[in-house]
Amino acid sequence: MVFLCFLVDQQRRVRSSKPAAGICSRCGACARVADMETATRFCYVPVHRRSWRAIICTFCGALLKSYYN
Repeated sequence: MVFLCFLVDQQRRVRSSKPAAGICSRCGACARVADMETATRFCYVPVHRRSWRAIICTFCGALLKSYYN
């Protein structure tokens, strides 16, 4: 079972984004609304895929808020 943790990975990807009203609470930069996708893979084969929307900072990349569909 120790080998299993090296064969599973999770990858986040931004599909599209647009400007949002507001600023980041951490660094003070602009925020964007992004359509995100999370893919969980086992031995490079996609097992689970989930789409969701998030508000992220354009400068530091912090996830400020997330909305699941």
